[in-house]
Amino acid sequence: MVKDMATIELIRLIHRRPEVHESRVNWREINGRKAVDGLPQIVWENGQTWAEANLWALEQATTNRRKLSTVLSSMTSLHSYAKWLEQEQINWWQFPVRESDRCLNLYRGALIEARDEGQIAPSTASARMAAVIRFYRWVAKMRLLSPAWPMWNDRQVGVRLTDPFGFEHTLNVNSTDLAIPNRKPPGSTLEDGLLPVSTAAVNAILAFAEAEASQELALMLHLGFFTGMRLGTIVDLKIKTIENAVPDPALDGWYRLAVGPGARPPVHTKFGTTGQIFIPKPVLDMLRTYIFSVRRLKRQSIAPTQVRQNVFLTRFGKSYADSTGTDKIRAINVEMGRLRKRGAAAGVHALRDFHFHRSRCTFATELARVAIRHLPLSDAIDLVRQALLHKDEATTLNYIKFAQTTAAMAKAADDFTEAMMGLANRRSRHGA
Repeated sequence: MVKDMATIELIRLIHRRPEVHESRVNWREINGRKAVDGLPQIVWENGQTWAEANLWALEQATTNRRKLSTVLSSMTSLHSYAKWLEQEQINWWQFPVRESDRCLNLYRGALIEARDEGQIAPSTASARMAAVIRFYRWVAKMRLLSPAWPMWNDRQVGVRLTDPFGFEHTLNVNSTDLAIPNRKPPGSTLEDGLLPVSTAAVNAILAFAEAEASQELALMLHLGFFTGMRLGTIVDLKIKTIENAVPDPALDGWYRLAVGPGARPPVHTKFGTTGQIFIPKPVLDMLRTYIFSVRRLKRQSIAPTQVRQNVFLTRFGKSYADSTGTDKIRAINVEMGRLRKRGAAAGVHALRDFHFHRSRCTFATELARVAIRHLPLSDAIDLVRQALLHKDEATTLNYIKFAQTTAAMAKAADDFTEAMMGLANRRSRHGA
């Protein structure tokens, strides 16, 4: 029997202060302090809470006034560390004199091994180690561990930055000898180190999802492949978002959806970017039909008031998004994992190593290919950036470069095949 490991729970924190009255302690709610919905807390497998980590999350969410999505991201990394500690039966305060036996050094080695074996992305290994180091810096600052205990060696690293005018300067930042550099594999990769899938693979994935997955996941995959929306945006779409779709003035058969905090109604986007998403009419019609389907209306009837206008609801009438509106969509990730397993059993090779975000990469790559074929380069960059709501132009340029490179490689491959096959045929005739 597999043992349950440490879990991460989201709680609603109500600020209270103790008051003593007639030898009794009463906890009174503090007026004027807003409750924190979705504060992440880590619970060990034995049911005890990780008090130090949870205090760190509380301070980040309140004192430091960080976004709750940022706090959740840090605590998710720390949760992975907690599960590793339990699996290896190591205490989080294990810092003997021998460096190789310290918990952080051992964890760093485990992350690097997982990265090298392809179990996690290089960016994930770097982010998890960085979050754990930030936690231990706070622990040391609060003197929850003895400052005499050796944890790492500090060092300064020069980071080269380029301003909008093209001038470069170097910024010295503090680092440690435990930090894991984000070394990307050779070759062109896109957002999160993922690659697009072929047109044939798109058709195979969607056909299998329509047959084997829930109607909700199948629709979400259509949105991913044909709009490029991130999962966090898709699960936060509102009925009014769909009703307010307007035809694109330049593209026949395409519509625009307003998303972001500035849209009405607001829809979550990464980095809080407001903009308009391209959506083809057939996919928009699929959403319009689903909104008023009996399946969805049953879910809406049991949903809380605050999420009833969401397009996508779970069978329990809840939002797929967590309370912070981030991309940590557990229910969808679990179903995607099941779909990959079914696909492997059914021989659907397109689903092997497929992750939802690859649908966004696929849309962006195809859009970039069309854009650079018909538009000046500067206009192509603007089009892709607006359609994908990229915060930085550098991300858009990666897609443009990828589209250009793959097109050139495809032409070179055709020429190579033609030349080599011709040579092989001549040699065959000569031998005959």
